[in-house]
Amino acid sequence: QVQLVESGGGLVQAGGSLRLSCAASGRPLRWYGMGWFRQAPGKEREFVAGISAGASRTSYADSVKGRFTISRDNAKNTGDLQMNSLRPEDTAIYYCASSGTTVAGVATYEYNYWGQGTQVTVSS
Repeated sequence: QVQLVESGGGLVQAGGSLRLSCAASGRPLRWYGMGWFRQAPGKEREFVAGISAGASRTSYADSVKGRFTISRDNAKNTGDLQMNSLRPEDTAIYYCASSGTTVAGVATYEYNYWGQGTQVTVSS
């Protein structure tokens, strides 16, 4: 049984930082792309950042470029999302996901395993 578990969410003031982590069990993440998505109330789930299986390629939504950094540790079967200069509009539930290929695409359908999500709230 594959499980992805996020941690590190919380409440932070605008301009602050948080580091989200994703730990996997039941599946070696090293063979698959990993992505972070978020969903705010009343909105669709959106792509935030992705990293390929070998960590050679990363991609980011325009809204987080220069502020967020995605990384992974295949030896530990984990992935992280470092979030700096947080803004109130970053408030959402953040999900990590493991894709079906080595690529970390931007569409939710490209991912077949999801974590339960962790809440990030940024106050102004």
